[in-house]
Amino acid sequence: MTTADATAPQTTTLTLTGADAIEQFLRSTYSGMHMHSDIDRPWLRHHRIGAGVFALDDVEQSTSLDFRVAPLHAILITRPLTSRMQRACGDADQRYAPGDLFIVADPDQPYTMRWLPGRLTTAVLDPGVLARVAATAPGRRPEPIQFTSLDPISAPAAAQWWNVRAYATELVGNAETAAPLILASTAQLLAAATLTTFPNTALTDPTIEDRHDAHPANLRRAISFIDDNAHHAISPADIATAAHVTIRTLQLAFRRHLETTPTGYLRRVRLDHAHRDLQAADPTTGATVSAIAARWGFANHSRFTAEYRTTYGITPSQTLRR
Repeated sequence: MTTADATAPQTTTLTLTGADAIEQFLRSTYSGMHMHSDIDRPWLRHHRIGAGVFALDDVEQSTSLDFRVAPLHAILITRPLTSRMQRACGDADQRYAPGDLFIVADPDQPYTMRWLPGRLTTAVLDPGVLARVAATAPGRRPEPIQFTSLDPISAPAAAQWWNVRAYATELVGNAETAAPLILASTAQLLAAATLTTFPNTALTDPTIEDRHDAHPANLRRAISFIDDNAHHAISPADIATAAHVTIRTLQLAFRRHLETTPTGYLRRVRLDHAHRDLQAADPTTGATVSAIAARWGFANHSRFTAEYRTTYGITPSQTLRR
């Protein structure tokens, strides 16, 4: 993932009245669709925080809406809050009550849906983000990820996904934490949560070849790439590609030789950059710990402070004041 993938958050809030206006808006926002309403003057309220490869929506409407929708070519994870829904996609035909979590449809299949009056939330993800998070063979053409079920593997997994979405909403809604590195990490976090919540065909078990390739020369290439590109929104797939190995090989190499993970090492390098920026900053010019931490991808102030103190023996604010 690059910083171009996750753009500065854009917030839009609209209230629409009338079936034609609602259908036109939903068609342009999600996909080609045909809609039927059971009343003459339905209304719909739509709130979106969009950040390029992902968007977080909160939608409410007043009537019973029936949809016939073309393939989305996106992952749309939905949770009704006060409404009830029924969706049919391929062999999956399911009714959902308030609090349920589900993927609306296979990205490449059309679907039909009935949405009763009420409110729901959605997260819209670019399938490419999931592919990069799940990639097992960078440099080779990966098989597309297929979801084997559109429902979560368990209630606890669904609850955890919802916690991740709430955390993502908090991050992108805060101007101070919505820095490019944090936005890119948020997209990866949503993708990872989706892959662990919904059954799919992504493979993660290391092979004999992966174990053979996890040697120091490949590790050095990965480290050099991280050191040179820590200021970019790089992913494990990017690091593995630079090292000419699979992601599973990369993970094995870091675990075997450094007792950490690729993302753990990247976080350590970014912490060092934040430390240097704090040393060089002048608090009288408006420099803050939060802004410097966000610049290097640290969104949680208390966690950053604890990690910084463990590493350097003092707090970030003490470094900034020196």
